[in-house]
Amino acid sequence: MKRDKNNLAQYLKAIGDSNRLAILNSLKKKPLCVCEMFLLLNLPQNLASHHLKVLKDADLIISKREGVKIVYARNEKKINEFQDILTNIIKQ
Repeated sequence: MKRDKNNLAQYLKAIGDSNRLAILNSLKKKPLCVCEMFLLLNLPQNLASHHLKVLKDADLIISKREGVKIVYARNEKKINEFQDILTNIIKQ
């Protein structure tokens, strides 16, 4: 359970920023590369890349190379796991 709480803390920290929440929300529709994302969210590219790294480090997004681009998508399995952990902690 302690490991779950530590992982949950990292998850909550990662989604605790409005830009990162906007990124996760934009990825609900379709996978995006950073070049699409920074324009969509009106962020400097380096800031969008920083937020993507935080989300990737928290295992909330996955990436794959498509030619010269890296495309990002939500890690639905991990997001669902964190939601379950959070629900269980709140219900206790």
